[in-house]
Amino acid sequence: MTKNAKILKSIIKAIQDKKGENILSLDLRKIHEAVADFFIICQASSTTQVKAIADAVEVEVKAALGELPYRHEGQQAAQWVLIDYVNVVVHVMLPETRKFYRLEEMWSDAPMTEHHS
Repeated sequence: MTKNAKILKSIIKAIQDKKGENILSLDLRKIHEAVADFFIICQASSTTQVKAIADAVEVEVKAALGELPYRHEGQQAAQWVLIDYVNVVVHVMLPETRKFYRLEEMWSDAPMTEHHS
């Protein structure tokens, strides 16, 4: 299993453990404009849950692989938290934020995989 695959698996597990919803992974490797190889997008029903999911992702990836994110953004407002593992970027959003920004549509050329909660 590749490092990216291990990171993806750990991230999805953390999101599922914290009851994240509508979990999608996008494979961006064949899209030249993409800033990462994979995006993982999910939503949470409250800012508290957004923070809990983001925290769980960081804890799970560190425990499983010893990896810390390159950077994370948005934890203060917690409407959209971005966690950047360089090749894998996680987006945890409130439903209205996700609907507004429509990342899935922006990257619709990428193969998408749904992951059930």
